[in-house]
Amino acid sequence: MSDKSETVLEVISKLANVSRDTLKPEMELVADLGIDSPKALQLLVELEEALDIEITDEEAARLESVGDILSMYESK
Repeated sequence: MSDKSETVLEVISKLANVSRDTLKPEMELVADLGIDSPKALQLLVELEEALDIEITDEEAARLESVGDILSMYESK
């Protein structure tokens, strides 16, 4: 796994208050991790800062699972 992926997983685990080791690509942000709208916004901001990238509104709207986030960041 790349350093980007590790950073993504660390940020998600911190925000969702779960162990990084329990995160799986198929886990949904809302249903499985309880990330509501305010937390989702915080997640995007923290990921942008941690990885020095910008997330468009269109990209943000497509992020529903841990795997979606990983795929997006691997492509940047």
